Amino acid sequence: MKSNIAVMADEDTVTGFMLGGIKEGYPVKDIETAGEILEDLVKKDFSVIITTEKIGDKFRETIDKLTSERALPMIIEIPDKTGSIERESDPMRELIRRVIGVEMVK
Repeated sequence: MKSNIAVMADEDTVTGFMLGGIKEGYPVKDIETAGEILEDLVKKDFSVIITTEKIGDKFRETIDKLTSERALPMIIEIPDKTGSIERESDPMRELIRRVIGVEMVK
């Protein structure tokens, strides 16, 4: 498996990460293509896939299935330019708990 990072998000977020040095950026123009892009990124064996919370919420079942079946790729959800989404459970907290086995305290 390659040790690459990909960003799949809105155009502004992808541009920001690419300016920061991430080489693989995939702008999502509509939610239908986001699912196809996510499947392609998993098939390309990326180690880390960064996406926004809004996209992550639309593909929650797929992301949960992928992250529970294998360690990589790690799918990390970040806030987009409009800010964080209020949620009952935090996907990042769950990822940390699963990977290191420790519950983070708020």
